[in-house]
Amino acid sequence: MITRDEALEKARESGLDLVEVASTEKPPVCRIMDFGKFKYQQKKRLNKGHTHHGKNKEIRLRPKIGEHDFMTKVNRARKFLGERDKVICSVIFRGRENAHVDEGFKLVQRLVTELEDVSKVEQAAGMQGRRIVMILAPK
Repeated sequence: MITRDEALEKARESGLDLVEVASTEKPPVCRIMDFGKFKYQQKKRLNKGHTHHGKNKEIRLRPKIGEHDFMTKVNRARKFLGERDKVICSVIFRGRENAHVDEGFKLVQRLVTELEDVSKVEQAAGMQGRRIVMILAPK
C-alpha cells in the first residue's frame, strides 16, 4: 500500500492518470491508466450491442427470364437475406404476358424453393396490378 501522493507522483512520471477503481473498499483501490483510452473502450463496449436495422431490397423478375439470369437473381437475394434484409420479389408482366400469369406464379414458387434454406415467406405471392409480389424474410 502506498500513499496518495506517491501514487500521483508515479502516475505523473509515467504520463498516465491515477483513477479510483473501487471507492467502497477500505482503503480505496486506484489504478494508473490512460483515462481517455479507458473511456473510449467503455463507449465502444456499449455501442457493440447495436442491432442491424433491416432494409427492404427488391428483386425484379420477368416471366421469360433465362436460367442463368434467374440464378443470378437468386444469388443476389441470398446475399441480401444473409445481410438480414427483407427481399421483395416481384414478377412484372408486360403486354401479352398477362395471359400467362401462371408462369409467373411457377417462377415465384421456384424462387421460394431455391431460397428455403435461408428465408421464410413473410407475405405470400399475390397479384398487385400487373405484377406478382411476394416478401421473403431471413430465417
